[in-house]
Amino acid sequence: MSEHRAAEFEEADGLATVRLNSPALTVAVKEELLAALRAAADSRTARAVLLLGSERAFCVGQDLAEHARVLKEEPGKALTTVREHYNRIVLALEEIRVPVVVGIGGACVGAGMGFALAGDVRISARRAKFGTAFTGIGLASDSGLAYRLVRSLGQARAMELMLLGDVVGADHALELGLVTEVVDDDAWEKRAREVAARLASGPTRAFEAAKREVRAAASGTRELPSLLEEEAELQNRLGATADHVGAVNSFLNKEAPTFTGR
Repeated sequence: MSEHRAAEFEEADGLATVRLNSPALTVAVKEELLAALRAAADSRTARAVLLLGSERAFCVGQDLAEHARVLKEEPGKALTTVREHYNRIVLALEEIRVPVVVGIGGACVGAGMGFALAGDVRISARRAKFGTAFTGIGLASDSGLAYRLVRSLGQARAMELMLLGDVVGADHALELGLVTEVVDDDAWEKRAREVAARLASGPTRAFEAAKREVRAAASGTRELPSLLEEEAELQNRLGATADHVGAVNSFLNKEAPTFTGR
């Protein structure tokens, strides 16, 4: 990957990697990140996606220097970026059908925290810090942060983090359930790649269906009979896949299955 771009996309061996090289989000950075995420979402060969930040930070949210300049020069346009950029970035993440692993090497704040929580698995360096940050500058949240926090932690914890804005260390984030795993500071990217590679070599269509089921259950808008019917339909489809048939035969033969994503 070139280091000249703020956000980059590459794909190899079924793994699409999106790297955010600039922790603070200017308009240019947001546009590059959106393009990279859309490339990941549109890929028909990627079987997992790895979203990485830099060594210094995953993402610290809006570039406040740019924001202050726009507030002064064009105050009416200062927050149009929420619809034009942040909402589109979050929806691009939501449209990724395959598993999304997020590698967090440092500060994960504001919109960055919203982006991280939009992933499916989060691997964090021990030095990483997490914070909502918005009320500290007189704003509520964007980037789907309140939505994700309520579904991850429940209303009471989400309210606490949103209103008080306290910074949370990686170990506490693990206890709360904000991250999946905490590793040594020099191992976060390697571990995130290992997890992403494992998912990229797994039963892709089953993973896609599992994501769909979990999202449907978490929405709180579906009744159990409806969810059961969807499960039955998905299992019927998966039962005809080469991955399922091959895995069953491998189990009977006491062999490790090999998944092709088909």
